[in-house]
Order: sequence, then structure tokens, then C-alpha cells
Amino acid sequence: MQPLPHVYWVHATATVQGDVPVAVAGLPPIRTATPKEFDGPGDRWSPEHLLVAAVVDCFVLTFRGVARVSKLDWTSLSCEAAGKLERVEDVTQFTEFVLDVTVRVPAETSEALARRVAEKADRTCLVANSLKARVRLDIAIETAVEAHV
Repeated sequence: MQPLPHVYWVHATATVQGDVPVAVAGLPPIRTATPKEFDGPGDRWSPEHLLVAAVVDCFVLTFRGVARVSKLDWTSLSCEAAGKLERVEDVTQFTEFVLDVTVRVPAETSEALARRVAEKADRTCLVANSLKARVRLDIAIETAVEAHV
């Protein structure tokens, strides 16, 4: 890892109407629009979806790193994320993110270790740690069933 601080530059341009391309040097732009909940078209990424995506993506990538360091043998991870947007004291803000995580591990793997790795990934996710909304983690560990012939 490069020494901190890291600075991430993103550029957006807009006209009176239409999509807003959001770009990072060296990457294809993402075309964004207002979500359907705010009378947008609902068929493009919105800032709201991008924020929830950042939370879930950071959790998954952090899980990979923690699992590697913890020597957790796992086969797959699935994570559904929901961000709750509410009005609090006349301010519209995300108040909660819920991550519904399923970790699949081989039969001989410790379910307790898998749970600890997921919990540590939750505690150390830098995106979630940067938000004032709480993140709730619901974890399920699925163990592979060995086939007997």
C-alpha cells in the first residue's frame, strides 16, 4: 500500500438537462442521473446507488483482504446491500446501510472464523467508517456439503 494520505480525483460535467458523466483518469466514465425516487429516469446509476455500491464493494474487498491475512478458506461471498434514505431534522440523509452477507466455506472450515472475518471486514471498511450512517451486518455462513459416494 502506498503511504497515506491518498487523494482520489473524480470529475463530473453537466448541462441543464441529461446525464452527468462522472469520470476518473484512465477509466471509462459512468453516466449518472437522478433516481426514479426523485423523478429521474431510473435506468442509470445515481449518486444514491453509487454510495450504496461503494459501501458494499468496500466491504467485499475488505473481506478478501482480511480473509487472506486470517488464512480463511472460503469459496464465495454474496452481499446484498440496502441504504435507507430519510429526512432527519430537515436534512435528507442516509441513516442506515444493511449488508446481508452470505459466506460459503468448505466443510472443514471453521464457521466461527468465517464470521469473525466478516465482522472484522465490517469494522475496518474505510468507506463505511467514513459515513455517519450506521452499517448493520447480517451474516450467514454456509458450509459445503461433502458428497458421499
